[in-house]
Amino acid sequence: MEFGVGSILEGKVTGITKFGAFVSLPENKSGLVHISEIAYSYVNDVKDHLKEGQEVKVKVIGIDENGRINLSIKKAMDPPPRPAGQGRPMGGGQRPGGNVRNGSQSGGFRRQAPAEPATFEDRLKQFMQTSDSKLSELRYTEKRSSRRGGRK
Repeated sequence: MEFGVGSILEGKVTGITKFGAFVSLPENKSGLVHISEIAYSYVNDVKDHLKEGQEVKVKVIGIDENGRINLSIKKAMDPPPRPAGQGRPMGGGQRPGGNVRNGSQSGGFRRQAPAEPATFEDRLKQFMQTSDSKLSELRYTEKRSSRRGGRK
């Protein structure tokens, strides 16, 4: 069974560190679930959420040029429902920079802006997660494109 970015797999936690957990995967492979990819809530200590030997469902979110596999537990499950009253109303106001592209809206639907994090720590965490995700995707696409380029 070959797997790549986007695959959802079953694995077993084989090791826990302060920055995440190592998970054994099919085909004698293993990957890392970074602490920021364990749960939708803030994770202070990995051991509060995972135990060695625990079976987990993970999603492959990146494979770097050295073959290291980046995993996410939270992306392998549905996000928790938002409490009522959170977020912005769909109808009123405009986002900074406008929300209309090329003078029209696609199909009359308006994309809702995500709620802004309340604290600096939340904003920093969100930035780091987005940055890590983009870097993983970029490294994966660079790896794939370098194979086609005929590097020697």
